[in-house]
Amino acid sequence: MTTPKEHDLYQRGLLKTRASLWGRIKGVFVGKASVGEPELEQLEEILITGDVGMHYTMKLVEDLRRSVSEHLTDTQLRSYLQGWIEGVVSIEGARRKDQRSHPAPGQPRVTLVVGVNGTGKTTTIGKLAHRFKGRGLSIMVVAADTYRAAAVQQLQIWAERSGARFTGGQEGGDPAAVVHDALTSASRYGIDDVIIDTAGRLHTKEPLMRELEKIRTVAGRIVGGAPHEVLLVLDATTGQNALVQAREFVQAVGVTGIVITKMDGSARGGILIPIAGELGIPVLYVGLGEGIEDLVEFDPKEYARGLIGD
Repeated sequence: MTTPKEHDLYQRGLLKTRASLWGRIKGVFVGKASVGEPELEQLEEILITGDVGMHYTMKLVEDLRRSVSEHLTDTQLRSYLQGWIEGVVSIEGARRKDQRSHPAPGQPRVTLVVGVNGTGKTTTIGKLAHRFKGRGLSIMVVAADTYRAAAVQQLQIWAERSGARFTGGQEGGDPAAVVHDALTSASRYGIDDVIIDTAGRLHTKEPLMRELEKIRTVAGRIVGGAPHEVLLVLDATTGQNALVQAREFVQAVGVTGIVITKMDGSARGGILIPIAGELGIPVLYVGLGEGIEDLVEFDPKEYARGLIGD
């Protein structure tokens, strides 16, 4: 159940996208004596430039063509679009609980966080650690990005802010070895959740993808079924490129959930629609601000309301 604070976060965080999408759509449709092909063609253009993507743009326009009356009020149009968007983005999320893997009793739950440079992976891990700590869980964050000393330092700062344990390796060391040692320690000390940061990988670089697979293999040897979650972090401000990245990572590393960051800084929040609808993998969290509490669980209804307005 979304809290009033989270509702406000969705409304504020999606303000730029809402102004871009709903403001323009309303201008085309509302108050017209009839809705015809010229209006529907303008709607196509608005949705495509809003990164809804060609497939879902055409689907929405066709559905609207079949359903619309000749005269649409503001309220009718808003309600229709909210329901349509909510339906698309909630299909896979409904099956989330059935698809999640769980550790054996007494072993930590292991989450591997992947994505390209600059998407906000490290920040997302800090915010996730804060959320999990708020549930009374013991948390360890692991810096398996051994290529950048700055990444290790940044994660250590986030661990301190969230109250999580921190484990990292030497710069230039073997990331899989760091994961091995961290999970061995977490099992020994009864840690509830382990969140592993990985180096920002270009989705087109096969050797780096193979390194991720090595980390997965090592994790599974130490903790049965690990990693239990593989979260892909995507940057909303990159638009359609985020969808390209998602396709590659899903194919390469067995992604189980998606986090979309920087929604508050983008007018391209519509990209969540093809990501959620096409990939068959649930969006689990969205980043709606820079604060430690501004990463919230994805709520299809609040997303649709944030996109189109109350």
